[in-house]
Parts: sequence; C-alpha cells; structure tokens
Amino acid sequence: MTDQASAADSDTSDIPGKATSASRTTLSHIMTHNDTNLLGTVHGGVIMKLVDDAAGAVAGRHSGGPAVTASMDEMAFLEPVRVGDLVHVKAQVNWTGRTSMEVGVRVLAERWNESAPPTQVGSAYLVFAAVDADGKPRRVPPVVPETERDKRRYQEAQIRRTHRLARRRAIMDLREKRAAEGYED
Repeated sequence: MTDQASAADSDTSDIPGKATSASRTTLSHIMTHNDTNLLGTVHGGVIMKLVDDAAGAVAGRHSGGPAVTASMDEMAFLEPVRVGDLVHVKAQVNWTGRTSMEVGVRVLAERWNESAPPTQVGSAYLVFAAVDADGKPRRVPPVVPETERDKRRYQEAQIRRTHRLARRRAIMDLREKRAAEGYED
C-alpha cells in the first residue's frame, strides 16, 4: 500500500457508521486429535485458521460484503490448547479506515466436559481490506465504539496502524538506499 493510499484510507467516510456490536461474533470449535502437532497439543496453524475465519466473518459483516486478509499482527499464543478443549474465538472490528478494518481477536479455551471458566490462550490483530466483485478496494462504514473498552481498543488500533505504516516506510527507505548503493536483494 502506498503512502498516498494509506493516507486516503484514514479519511472519514460519508457512509453511516456501524456499532461495534453489529458485527461482533464468536466461533467455537472442539479440538480433536486431527488438530494436534508433534508435541500432542493443538497446532498453532489450526488456531490461526480459526482466528482468520472469525475475523473474516466480522470484517465481511461490518463491511457488508467481501473482505480479504491484508495482514496479521501480534498473534500471541499464551497457553497451549489440548485435545478436548472447546475453543472460543471472539472477534470484533476495533478500527476502520476508508477501505480497511482492524479486527481484534481473543482466543479462549475450556475443557469440553467441565464447567470451569474459559482461559485466554491467544490473541491477534488482523487487518482486512474490503473488496468489490473485481477485487478492487471499496469503502467501509466507520466503526462506532460503544463502550469504554471499545474506545480503548479503537485508540490502541490507531497506534498499531501508525507503527505498521512507519515500519513499512522504514523498510522501503532501507531497500531504496541499498539499491542505490548497488546491493541486490
């Protein structure tokens, strides 16, 4: 994404806003032996797919149509997930730009046959771009934070976006400098 497109993405929209709760969702799945890695715990890739599935549903709901994963930030695995765990993937839109959205995801796990409260086992932030039938970016409704927690998440998402854009610019500047010095990557 160019700096110009990034700046345009932060423009406010004349599309009516949608409340955070309008597209919030939870995806639940029982983990089986088919989901395990060589250590006998659930493979991180299985959790990542559930995260992407839930976030994609939220992005599509919020934007009112197709949305594609543009990036995944800060996927954190906090605790191992085991066979027999009932995993709940909770997702919501935290922030919107002109054509993109940040979706925050919390992953919780509980034993399928116990009544103990679930434990947070992971979290992630994903950026989705809304696209039209031709795969071109399309505008999304602004998200309207409803609670103090939603407002905090919105502000934190703006910080993550600023860091993503700064990191991208720094990398592009370094590549241009190395190319000017005659280095090939």
